[in-house]
Amino acid sequence: MTLKENEREILIQHRIKQADEALDDVEFLLKHKKLSLAANRIYYALFYGISALALKNNFSTSKHKQLIGWFNKNFIKTGLFDKTYSKLIYTAFENREKSDYDFLFMLTREEVENSFMLAKSFISNVTESIRKI
Repeated sequence: MTLKENEREILIQHRIKQADEALDDVEFLLKHKKLSLAANRIYYALFYGISALALKNNFSTSKHKQLIGWFNKNFIKTGLFDKTYSKLIYTAFENREKSDYDFLFMLTREEVENSFMLAKSFISNVTESIRKI
């Protein structure tokens, strides 16, 4: 491995760690009834997971929507990941934006808990996929 490859592997592992930490945050925030913040952390857990996949596949972008589009093209449309995850990612992205900028937007505990369960499954699948690549 070259130094560059080592650095990339370190960054991939860092992104997975960030995803896991964001999921830990969600659990804490749910216990304290902070639904908007939990929705934010769910989105970022997904984002960090997709970022790890992108790094593993030598894809780079600074745009969230472009990263999501890349993931859908390369992992959803090819059948490597279930379509449920595409909907989860788009919903999480929208929930994060609405929670941050729309003061009338409210999420239910059930919505956040459902997203949280799917997000945990997604990160598990991401970790497994990275091991196989």
